[in-house]
Amino acid sequence: MCDNKVVFEDAIIRLEEIVQILDDGQESLDKSLALFEEGVKLARACSGILEDTKGRVAKLVTGADGIAFAESLDL
Repeated sequence: MCDNKVVFEDAIIRLEEIVQILDDGQESLDKSLALFEEGVKLARACSGILEDTKGRVAKLVTGADGIAFAESLDL
């Protein structure tokens, strides 16, 4: 995740790695806490990306008649 910009797919992969490490239970308390903090930051970033995407998709919905219209998405 370069330039402070989180790439959704990279964040999800890293979150999966963190979950696996924490599930193994082999890290020290300090290391586990640091991993948990990283995971929370990544989860928040992913949530923000999903919310932004939801808004963009709502703007791009096209009706059966070919006319674009905004539609609320319930994700």
